[in-house]
Amino acid sequence: MAIFSQSGNDDRRRGEAGLSIVGTGMTITGDVETEGVIKIEGTIKGSVRATQQILLAPGGLVEGDLETKEAVIGGEVRGTVRAEDRVEIQASSNVQGDIITARIAILEGGQVNGEIRMGAVPAHKEPQPV
Repeated sequence: MAIFSQSGNDDRRRGEAGLSIVGTGMTITGDVETEGVIKIEGTIKGSVRATQQILLAPGGLVEGDLETKEAVIGGEVRGTVRAEDRVEIQASSNVQGDIITARIAILEGGQVNGEIRMGAVPAHKEPQPV
C-alpha cells in the first residue's frame, strides 16, 4: 500500500480544509498558501495566505505579510496583517506593521507598531509586472 494514495478520502475533494503546522525549530523561506488553517510555531520568511485562519504561536515569527479570514497573533510579525473578519493580538505578540481588519482585539501587553485600519477589508491585489 502506498503512503500517499489517490483514494476517495482526500479532504480537498470533499471541500474540507485541513490544518498545516510549521513546527518549532522549522524555518520556511518563501511564500506559503493553504486553503485551511495554518499554525506557525517556527519561522516563515515570506508571506502567508490562509483562507480560514492563521495561528501564530508565542515564539513564532513571520517576516512577511499575513492574509486570511481570521488571525490570532501570539508571536512576532514583521509585515502587514490583513484579515477579512478579525485579528486577535495576544499579550505575547509583537506586530511590526499595519493591521487591516473588520474587528480587532488587543490584549494587555500585546504590541503593535503600525497603523490599524478597521472596516471592510478590500481585496488584496498582486502587483502587476511592468
